[in-house]
Amino acid sequence: MRTNLKALPYGLADEDIQWVKDTIADMTIEEKIGQLFIIMGKSSNETYVSDMVKKYHLGGARYVESDPVKILYQNRAYQKHSKIPMFIAVNCEDGASSACKTGTQVASQAQCGADDSGDAAYQMGRIGGVEASALGCNWTFSPIADILFNWRNTIVNTRAFGKDADQVLELSRAAIRGLKNSKMLPCAKHFPGDGVEERDQHLVIGMNDLSCEEWDATFGKVYKSLIEDGLETIMAGHIALPAYSRKLCPGIRDEDIMPATLAPEIITGLLRNQLGFQGLVVTDASHMGGLLSARPRREQVPGVIAAGCDMFLFMHDEEEDFQYMIDGYRSGVISEDRLQEALEHIIGMKAKLGLYKEQQLSEEDALEGLKQIGCPEHKETAKKIADNTITLVKDTQNLLPLNVAEKKRAKLYFLESAPVSYVDGTDRTKNIVVEELEKAGFEVDLSKSFYDLEQEESTPINKFKIMQMPKVEDFKRQYDVVFVFVHMKGYAQENNVRVKYSAPHSNELPWWICEVPTVCVSLSYTNHLYDLPMMKTFINAYLPTRECIRATVEKIIGKSEFKGKFDDNVWCGRSETRY
Repeated sequence: MRTNLKALPYGLADEDIQWVKDTIADMTIEEKIGQLFIIMGKSSNETYVSDMVKKYHLGGARYVESDPVKILYQNRAYQKHSKIPMFIAVNCEDGASSACKTGTQVASQAQCGADDSGDAAYQMGRIGGVEASALGCNWTFSPIADILFNWRNTIVNTRAFGKDADQVLELSRAAIRGLKNSKMLPCAKHFPGDGVEERDQHLVIGMNDLSCEEWDATFGKVYKSLIEDGLETIMAGHIALPAYSRKLCPGIRDEDIMPATLAPEIITGLLRNQLGFQGLVVTDASHMGGLLSARPRREQVPGVIAAGCDMFLFMHDEEEDFQYMIDGYRSGVISEDRLQEALEHIIGMKAKLGLYKEQQLSEEDALEGLKQIGCPEHKETAKKIADNTITLVKDTQNLLPLNVAEKKRAKLYFLESAPVSYVDGTDRTKNIVVEELEKAGFEVDLSKSFYDLEQEESTPINKFKIMQMPKVEDFKRQYDVVFVFVHMKGYAQENNVRVKYSAPHSNELPWWICEVPTVCVSLSYTNHLYDLPMMKTFINAYLPTRECIRATVEKIIGKSEFKGKFDDNVWCGRSETRY
């Protein structure tokens, strides 16, 4: 065996090591190649699952299904029809909201960064792991070990623990403890580290432009420490690290600097040899622009394995990608030694999870386990975390706490992203905001956005309706306070997500800011003061959940204190955002 499976991060017993050896020895070349792939399952139908597993001998799967019962049966089918136990992967980045539609959204990583104790990160990992495990999942692509150096970066903004390497390290450790206590295999990402630039590797090759010395003191410190702790798996991002590529490959041309997933000097040279990581490396999703634009697909597929990655995440076309990998092995792009090493990492990690020893729960017990998902205990934990993390960034007008008896009549502007489809409707979060404000005693008048008007009746007149402004003096007599709740969403569609009004010259533009006291709340990104510096009272609430919204309203009216902390990323490098 090329890999020391008795050492960290495996720690296998002789019995386990023998199973690894026997399993690999008994595999055909097609079965070996299949183990390199993690598929994105397109259906929970058992016939589909069986066909995919038997045809491509898959090493693992993720899924698109959202119903917990269907996910459970799907995952049981994967294990039932697979000759070798499979990884069933999931993203537990904020708890279990991505695992299924009823999963508990515990806290975003940015929210965990606002918690002094570190308990939020631990509970995020623990609850996410418990609920995902109940679905039959065994591997999560979390925590995110990125460092938010660049406040403009919105793909990392809500998903990073912060901008301080030590904080990111300690909270990553806390999340990993929580995951391991729930028997989930953790995976730190996105090596060599996102958050330095503002672009999104879903769309373009990412660039980590730190010098070698700067990287060693930050991202390097985080990863080296986690590796020494025994971290089992790492996700490689489609992110280049030019300084280290030049150091480890003297004379390399700029145009030959590849994202880490295709750069042997970064995966093998830096991660494996310099940092000493001998665990499993999985690529980030292979349908991301950062990989797709780097080389032809025929070269990408075997190229990531040759570079030192062990598993290839998702298939563009199953038959074609499988053949590309076979061709890469037969042509020598993937050497016999590299394939053997990858298999030892994959099968060795499955042995560490004890997958070959596990007996599937009875159907009755498995269904009973689903009761843990979204259970009252987990919701109560999310509520406590919200109370501890909601952050008052500034209140330079000394407006808070609000006395509802004196400022009862409220105008609410809800700034939201454009709906993906008017069939699905506009953002339902606004209804929760109205309910919680009214519960606190406010009389709420919700302003209709252009999207609301279009949903009611699509007409060219709406662009003029949304521009209509009331008389200033009438507005001042009618309302005691204005609330602005901002819920911008974005993922893999644009490089930056900024505050966007629903139409040009919209009456949502804060024309009233000098007329009526205003409270602004962000339900997602922490950098909105760049676009809303005129807001004198600004709160980061982190998530659009009822728990976070309720805790925010309670703090606005003085029912509880603001306890969350923030770093200077919130000021976006500007002075006008502070006053």
